[in-house]
Amino acid sequence: MPPLKALLAFEAACRHGSFSQGATELGVTPSAVSHQIQQLEDFLGATLFQRRAGRAVLTDAGRRYAHEIEHALGVIRQATELVAPQSQSGHLVIAAGPSFAAKWLQPRLPDFLRAHPSIRVRLSTISSAADLEDTRFDLAIAYGAPPAGQPHVEPLLVERLRPLCSPELAARIDLRTPHDLARATLIHSVNAFTWAEYLRQVGVGQLHAGNELWLDRSTMAIEAAVSGLGVVLESELLAAQELSDGRLVAPFGDQASAVERTSYFLVRPRGGRVGRQTVAFEKWLRTAIASS
Repeated sequence: MPPLKALLAFEAACRHGSFSQGATELGVTPSAVSHQIQQLEDFLGATLFQRRAGRAVLTDAGRRYAHEIEHALGVIRQATELVAPQSQSGHLVIAAGPSFAAKWLQPRLPDFLRAHPSIRVRLSTISSAADLEDTRFDLAIAYGAPPAGQPHVEPLLVERLRPLCSPELAARIDLRTPHDLARATLIHSVNAFTWAEYLRQVGVGQLHAGNELWLDRSTMAIEAAVSGLGVVLESELLAAQELSDGRLVAPFGDQASAVERTSYFLVRPRGGRVGRQTVAFEKWLRTAIASS
């Protein structure tokens, strides 16, 4: 590992294009910054700056290194903000699963921000409800079963799942009833209902599909279905845009071919303290869910 103080000096000098301005930000002297960067250059065996009359001009090696260091320090900042409440002062931290965050929540956030311009939102993704044990949040939207170990949990919404595919695939393999899925590639994703459970519920029982594809995110599974790779058992909530613009269709349109599950839960942090910003977001969230 290179000396970390030298990395901070290098990053500050890069941003300001000046050793003296970088030194002012760090609260040290310009000679101290120059010494740190010289130490870093000695460690790397490469020249990072060309010194020109008070300006710090990056070399080619310096530009490449600066790009990577900026990214690395950004990761450290994000990790710190994720777990350190004091770094989130004034932020409303919302935690949600990656697919719900990307497909449903993020596209609607501009509406909330327009209605509440003074509230700063940080959207944090969680892979599972178990992640909430180690995550700082003001409000969380957990998927699947009610999260264990969380004292403040309530059902948020019921989702409807059904087989979805591209219109071209539905026509090509002539999908008319769930029994016709034997001619399809079944796309599996991580959701509240498996293909085996679905087939039992709609009375098909065991079915030997033409092929199967497993993906670990609903976003990936929906894109795979749009591309014509197969039929996905997915939420109408997450695939609303693709259904609206015709990239996906429900080949079995009757209500009997859909299943409904309470699979999203609202989680409040321990302590039960609910601030003004949290109340505003929850009210907006429930309204947005009802309208969608």
